[in-house]
Amino acid sequence: MNDRRLRVVLAEDSVILRDGMVELLGARGCDVVATAGTAPELIAAVDEHRPDVAVVDIRMPPTQTDEGIRAAVDIRASAPEVGILVFSQHVETAWASRLLAGGAAGVGYLLKERVARTSEFVDALRRVAAGGTALDPEIVTQLMRGGRRGGVDALTPREREVLELMAQGHSNRSIAGRLVVSERAVEKHVAAVFTKFGLAARDTDNRRVKAVLAYLAEGGSRPAVTDGPAVRR
Repeated sequence: MNDRRLRVVLAEDSVILRDGMVELLGARGCDVVATAGTAPELIAAVDEHRPDVAVVDIRMPPTQTDEGIRAAVDIRASAPEVGILVFSQHVETAWASRLLAGGAAGVGYLLKERVARTSEFVDALRRVAAGGTALDPEIVTQLMRGGRRGGVDALTPREREVLELMAQGHSNRSIAGRLVVSERAVEKHVAAVFTKFGLAARDTDNRRVKAVLAYLAEGGSRPAVTDGPAVRR
């Protein structure tokens, strides 16, 4: 994925921000094949262009509430091969859970301030387009604070740190660098996480994604997708 230009559909109702992001992404090896100012325009653009990833503002016209996230959920259902990277001005843990309800692979959620950190933003885009996960550290922190007792309680403090960084989308090598430990040590912690979550080794299973989902499930219930406000269950 890194050796070619990413094809991106960008949904943002602010013309100034949208134009700035188009220029930013173009300079960083991405082709913005279409832009959208509303949720229906976004869905139509994804259906037409089938991009590598759709970048979606959660709050879009006409109500500026959840139009973007609802469109993202629809895209996940109709075009699962398209990565989804949503962004918001604020931490919206209920909406993060809503998007992740269908699985964490190929999903990202960043705060808008992260867009200004160009290298981080584009790195997140590439991870999501490749089927990885990119969750803003602040989102992960808020989900963790809202956690219920469960499987996460069985983890040691270091295993929690490793799992939190996994949820943000970091590789074992990146985690080792951040925690200043060996990559082998990280591998042992990851293996312990898999064991404590009961994730057996199977070639067909993505245990890393399943561990992240189990971790996020401890951070709050996943609301159902409805025509009105999110309903907690």
